[in-house]
Amino acid sequence: MSETIFGKIAAGEIPADIVYQDDEIVAFRDLSPQAPTHVLVIPRKPIRTLNDAAPEDAELLGKLFLAAAKVAAHEGIAEAGYRVVVNCNAAAGQTVFHLHLHVLGGRPLQWPPG
Repeated sequence: MSETIFGKIAAGEIPADIVYQDDEIVAFRDLSPQAPTHVLVIPRKPIRTLNDAAPEDAELLGKLFLAAAKVAAHEGIAEAGYRVVVNCNAAAGQTVFHLHLHVLGGRPLQWPPG
């Protein structure tokens, strides 16, 4: 599991500022936040990109989004609003190849991002 830095965080091999975890998911603060609240939500199961998710991962993908909502509520940004982003592959900005959601909020967010 610990092939990437995120896998090492999920395995407890390296520390992170964890804000939520259960048997299948870990959520932790991004080291380079792009908003006042910037939390990454990852599956413990290593899935490289969204393209690599299989039909049997459907329930886990749903749990990732439910965990993102829990994180937003815990962080106090759910009511005001927040963004959930998934980058898929390098051209989209994915730099760690372990599927992850970005939960961003705590300030007004513009579209396109900037």
